Amino acid sequence: RRRRRRRLLTMSNDNPQAGQGRPLPKKEGDLFKNVVKFYESKQYKKGLKNADMILKRFPNHGETLCMKGLITNAMANLRGSGGDSKDGKKDGGKGGKKAEEGDKKKEAIELVKKGLMMDMRSHVCWHVYGLLHRSSQNYAEAIKAYKQALRIDPENLQIMRDMGLLQVQMRDLEGFRATRLSILTLRPGNRGHWLTYALAVHACGDAEGAAGVLDSYAGTLEENSQEFKRGFESSELAMYKNMVLSETKEGGVERALKHLDEIADVVVDRTGWLMAGLKYRLQLGMFEEAVETTTQLFERGATEDHSVHGQYMCALLKCDTQTCTQVQSLKGTGTLATLRPLSEEERAILLKAYSDDHGGLANTYPRSNAIKRIRLTLLPPASDEFRSALDRYCQRKIIKGVPSLGWDLSSLYLMERSDGETTKYVLAKDPLDIENHPVYLQLTALVDSYIASLASSDAFPNDDAATVHPPSTLLWAWYLRAILHEQSSQHARGIALIDKCIEHTPTAVDFYELKSRLLEKGGDVQRSADVIDAGRDLDHQDRYINNQATRTLLRAGRMEEARKRISLFTRHEGNPEQNLYDMQCSWYELEVADCYRRKGELGRSLRKYMAVIKHYQDFHEDQFDFHMYCIRKVTLRSYCKLLKFEDELWGLPHYGKAAEETIKIHLQMADHPSLMKNEDEEPDYSKMTPAERKKAKNIARKKKKAKAAAAAGASSNDNKNNNDKNNNGNKKKSKPHIIDEDPEGKELLALDHLEEAKKYAAILVRHAPKRLSAWALQYDVSIRRGKMLMALQALFKMKAIDAKDHRLFTRIVDFSQKLSSSQTSGGDQGNAIAEGVISSEFPNLMNGKSLKEFLTSTVEGVKADEMTDLPMRVAVARAMLVAGSGSNVALDASSLILDSKLNVRCVTVETCREALKFTESIGTTKEGGKVKELLMGLIMTKFPFAKDF
Repeated sequence: RRRRRRRLLTMSNDNPQAGQGRPLPKKEGDLFKNVVKFYESKQYKKGLKNADMILKRFPNHGETLCMKGLITNAMANLRGSGGDSKDGKKDGGKGGKKAEEGDKKKEAIELVKKGLMMDMRSHVCWHVYGLLHRSSQNYAEAIKAYKQALRIDPENLQIMRDMGLLQVQMRDLEGFRATRLSILTLRPGNRGHWLTYALAVHACGDAEGAAGVLDSYAGTLEENSQEFKRGFESSELAMYKNMVLSETKEGGVERALKHLDEIADVVVDRTGWLMAGLKYRLQLGMFEEAVETTTQLFERGATEDHSVHGQYMCALLKCDTQTCTQVQSLKGTGTLATLRPLSEEERAILLKAYSDDHGGLANTYPRSNAIKRIRLTLLPPASDEFRSALDRYCQRKIIKGVPSLGWDLSSLYLMERSDGETTKYVLAKDPLDIENHPVYLQLTALVDSYIASLASSDAFPNDDAATVHPPSTLLWAWYLRAILHEQSSQHARGIALIDKCIEHTPTAVDFYELKSRLLEKGGDVQRSADVIDAGRDLDHQDRYINNQATRTLLRAGRMEEARKRISLFTRHEGNPEQNLYDMQCSWYELEVADCYRRKGELGRSLRKYMAVIKHYQDFHEDQFDFHMYCIRKVTLRSYCKLLKFEDELWGLPHYGKAAEETIKIHLQMADHPSLMKNEDEEPDYSKMTPAERKKAKNIARKKKKAKAAAAAGASSNDNKNNNDKNNNGNKKKSKPHIIDEDPEGKELLALDHLEEAKKYAAILVRHAPKRLSAWALQYDVSIRRGKMLMALQALFKMKAIDAKDHRLFTRIVDFSQKLSSSQTSGGDQGNAIAEGVISSEFPNLMNGKSLKEFLTSTVEGVKADEMTDLPMRVAVARAMLVAGSGSNVALDASSLILDSKLNVRCVTVETCREALKFTESIGTTKEGGKVKELLMGLIMTKFPFAKDF
């Protein structure tokens, strides 16, 4: 009993709070307050010093141990990010060793866990444990720790705030709502608590409840409160409430429109107020009032906003709500006239509104470029009036020398597409469709007449006899015609014209850029890189042309030159690659990754793709800083847009590109494990002849010496740089050199490839469900994992997106073959339910036909449709070669490609390479060689500059 009492007394002295509820003595208590203060002010060294003073007397004090661990973790994070603490000393740079940072983090975790064990009934210890998890982005565990802390101290506002931030970050919206309600109940006098709770209710989909919360908050205010006066914060709060009201179910739009009139004197954002009113009036069918609203917007300077023009057209034509919603979602130069075909009556109404007559928009706003351009979309392409308007538009831009005119006019290449119920416009993008488009034909005829007339008389065809234009007018007419040649894949003609432009004015950068594009699309990427680099030399201060030169050099495989070019616009100190990584320059990293992949350096390629993925993870983490900032600044509408953007982040194009290529590399490594080579591993000398063995050993010895010399050189350079910094204290210190511990990506190549591919494929299909390539990769991953049901689901998703895509056809054939030969292992094999679903559903993909019948019908469809694209022809030819039988199957398959004469859709240098690969699979027979020779002739006719075939 005495020993037990002595042990308890010793524990109590070491840790005054160890279950006894006694506070620290006054001196140590003040020191502990200083520890917290120094941590919050980022004076970490002082905080550690005070914590050590407490632990010297009470080595088992739980809260102090936890605070010391938290400060140690903060210092490790600061060292990893290369930041400065407020002690005035640099805690380390990005060049600090990763192992040292990891050791500090381990020490921090051990300290916090030890402190928690010493005092498990302290809310401070649990709070610190949650903060530690939060810094490691382990949000689920942090929330658990916060909940445990709140069980001990249910009314701790700081812990509740921290937990609410994590809940909205994790999109635990119901939990976020409950947490903010608890905070509001404890402190109802704070405006931020009311607004945050209203946002939480709104985020849960309860717009009516959110409006009620805002009304309750308004009821707590005095009549002369600032929220009822004109100002930015009151304006944003009023507009946010209006947005919430519009989302309520019963009469929400009417209530929102009425509310707009009530807040008219408070709102500062007048344009946003008018746009909201326009939207509501269109939804309610108040078309005359909507026309008046658009007129007010035009008067405020919105004449160049095509979104306002689109809604103006809807109001004039009294369109239904669905059409109005579609028009409001259009981007760029899209309007109602580019969304769907117009009837003659509708066209007449809009032409009158946009006419030059009194009251027309063209007469009221004669300097508006958007109004002039919109008239082109309203006129029938076959009419003389359209030709006249197009003539005036082109002449004006050519005289001014507008380089973007060709791509501006390309948005007029609209083609009708019908899904059986509705007819909509789609933009023609394939050169074959563009070449036969009536607008393109009229454009080429017009520009050809300009060139002929300007070359002979320095005037346009319809100009007066006294009119004389400067020589630059003919120059830009040539340039426009070269762009039209580019759009229709007439590369040789385009280059002939652009050479004239360069000969006329050799200092214009735009001409070199266009010539480079023509050469690249024509297949000669090396000459393309040389041309764009020559253009870059004309203006070393043009970042855009420098970036284009870098991109083209990377596509040509000239990586060192590309690095020199891009480094011209990075910071001079340190590694330019690291600077580009810090600047999150995704386009550059994607191009570098593609370059490495083409060279077969899969590890390095994977590192660059993962760098882009890391940027998007950082974007996702960065929203954490805005959860409280937006509430404090009352930018509630922007905050709602931010949350929506973050929810759609993983479906953006750059992330999709990086994730898709990452999946492809992992699948390639899973299919071919031999690609994972270890350069340090010695070859098997036992299987070599004596001469080969001697040669291999000499090569290995030279590699070893070169590697050692490179390491020694790097070490000496680092020492030299450090000495220079020490000897030149008066000079500005540069950032420490970053040590790349895995430049070849060996760690990434050592991962479980199918698991990694599965992870990224799941992200893509969840966040980009309308992207066919995502489902194609989901199929590729699932079929390798033996998950036949998931593979079948991917096929049905692909069919729903595009039933005529060659990737779907290839995978249907592959699935059928694997199903019949039972080449899968594990997964769904042996599962009676899965096999039953597959046997009943899969025939629907092939229209109830057998594989042979399905293939035969597809071949007949390809032969019947002369415009079947080249990738589909190659896919069907390959399927015929694999599944067919007979002596003439190879010739029949190759005829699908040769008979097209390459006058079909989707003919590019890349698709032609795929077609050539198919001819190589036929074999080295006389017939196979003849097929390859014929195809090569067609390719060189189509792409006369093509190289490396």
